[in-house]
Amino acid sequence: MSQAINRQIVLASRPSGEPSAANFRLVETPVPELADGQVLVRNHFLSLDPYMRGRMNDGKSYADPQPLDAVMLGGTAGEVVASKNSAFAVGDKVVGMGGWQEYFVVDAAQRGVLQKVDTTHIPLSAYLGAVGMPGVTGWYGLVKIINPKAGETVVVSAASGAVGGVVGQLAKARGARAVGLAGGADKCRYVVEELGFDECIDYKQHPDVKSLNAALKAACPKGVDGYFENVGGMILDTVMLRANAFSRIAMCGMIAGYNGEPIPMAAPQLILVNRMKVEGFIVSEHMEVWPEALKELGGLVATGRLKYRESLAEGIASAPEAFLGLLKGRNFGKQLVKLV
Repeated sequence: MSQAINRQIVLASRPSGEPSAANFRLVETPVPELADGQVLVRNHFLSLDPYMRGRMNDGKSYADPQPLDAVMLGGTAGEVVASKNSAFAVGDKVVGMGGWQEYFVVDAAQRGVLQKVDTTHIPLSAYLGAVGMPGVTGWYGLVKIINPKAGETVVVSAASGAVGGVVGQLAKARGARAVGLAGGADKCRYVVEELGFDECIDYKQHPDVKSLNAALKAACPKGVDGYFENVGGMILDTVMLRANAFSRIAMCGMIAGYNGEPIPMAAPQLILVNRMKVEGFIVSEHMEVWPEALKELGGLVATGRLKYRESLAEGIASAPEAFLGLLKGRNFGKQLVKLV
């Protein structure tokens, strides 16, 4: 295998403000020979996720900074193409943190660095979305923080995305009313018609709090009991105006502030007035719930009861532009890079 070439995307420089393609660099390196215990994986899919934006900075974020001139970190799904480890055979389908590259070598003796997955009833790519980190993220925020009762109203921002789409469908399965927020008529139509949300509000049609508040009031006649937050800013302010007593907010993402802008909160007193629970979480800190979450998510995907959508960029060279598009909401559903 030593003559094979691995194409990789490395972080060339840290962005000041909005990131650009110039922050990344494509490099080619030979695929190394395997040592005992190692496995060589050919990545078929690379996951692009908003959390990667925080890692590009050197400042304090919940994820450690991405080192410069090193392969961009990220989740991958692929196939074992060579193995010197008895636990993995050539042809095994696996998921791991393979990074923005075509091949990766992993010391598979370390627990948890490489998971074998069954693609009989679940497509390989789904293990990076609905049956992977984004799905478990949605599951955790909904089940462990919002914990909706039948008849309650759950609002989800970025509802057409890989995380938000899961939240609304799980809320519906628990008898709650699901109301989404998404950007554009196509995404809103998908959220209602495909994912089965009760309603979806196109925030692009509502440039200010007053307008969005009226739309939210119409969609949530009984107020809001649970809110899954992916965005921050004006959308959070508006949802808080409609929040019921003892409502719960699962703080998952704040994409409105990913380039370092401040994100003021208009009326934090509502947290007190409404006795709200506002809880931030990072799904990798809750590994104990992953088996339970993946069992439910895998069962729903395998039986066609959990719907999801993917945006595919083709080839490793397309990863930077696809990632920049993700941060601007250009993707529709889970953003992946198809490598094979």
